[in-house]
Amino acid sequence: MLSKFQYGGQAVIEGVMMRGPKEIAVAVRKSNGQIVVDEQSLPSWTKRFPLLKKPILRGFIALIEALVLGIKALSYSASQAADEEEEELSTKEIAFTIIVAFGLAILLFVVLPTWGAQYVGAGQHELWKNFIEGLMRIAVFLLYIIAISCMKDIQRVFQYHGAEHKVISTYEAGEELVVENARKYSTLHPRCGTSFLLIVMVLTILMFSFLGFENLLWRILSRILLMPLVAGIAYEIIKYSGKHGNKPWVRIISAPGLWLQRLTTREPDDSQIEVAIHALKAVLAAEPAEAVEQSNSFSIRGEETC
Repeated sequence: MLSKFQYGGQAVIEGVMMRGPKEIAVAVRKSNGQIVVDEQSLPSWTKRFPLLKKPILRGFIALIEALVLGIKALSYSASQAADEEEEELSTKEIAFTIIVAFGLAILLFVVLPTWGAQYVGAGQHELWKNFIEGLMRIAVFLLYIIAISCMKDIQRVFQYHGAEHKVISTYEAGEELVVENARKYSTLHPRCGTSFLLIVMVLTILMFSFLGFENLLWRILSRILLMPLVAGIAYEIIKYSGKHGNKPWVRIISAPGLWLQRLTTREPDDSQIEVAIHALKAVLAAEPAEAVEQSNSFSIRGEETC
């Protein structure tokens, strides 16, 4: 039977990163048409500190780990796609990039909506003001997604995003990992990060509604302090929906996230699906033989293939 681990990944520049229980693999198509696969063991804070495996806590930790791994994968893919020598980001560079990313996210999705609601909802009841803030946050998020989706380079990344979903769905259906099988699956997937972000936005409306700070600074600070809790709950919802997607009520709550993925995914071509297959095969090859039932060969570890 197939491994119970929920495999996932991320689209990168001209490639796909896949994550397994033991390692990650980044497959990138170079300008000469070759596919290069880079594999690295997966360090995990939850293995060092079992307490972090507890529900809610594990969601926030998974988010931090995903940011670090994602930045490394993007750096590697950019260098390979441009046929440059690989240069690993230093710890300081990764930390700086994460700080900048968090700073921009807080500015766009916390400070701006909170400030806007403070003035648009001036004189209104706190519950109504918090509701306006939530709607503004979702509006900013949607405008951001729409804006970046118009960029040509991002559209190719979105195609690889679709390829990642197709290949994951092929594996979860127990089918052989070949382009012909993957092509028929949807570019949408219930465990997608896009769905996760939308759930975060909706949860902020529900949870922040109970906060009643009048002072703008305290309103912003309270939102920032609660974000780890919001992210943790959103992670548990995504994880549950991925395992119980056949239940009608789960399909209903997952539907908005799937609709939103139509903005962040594009239909990939066969060459992009092939790259995603290489990435997933690489992480599956690190699993014990009895954990995976796939008839295709996994002899692509760390090598370039055409």
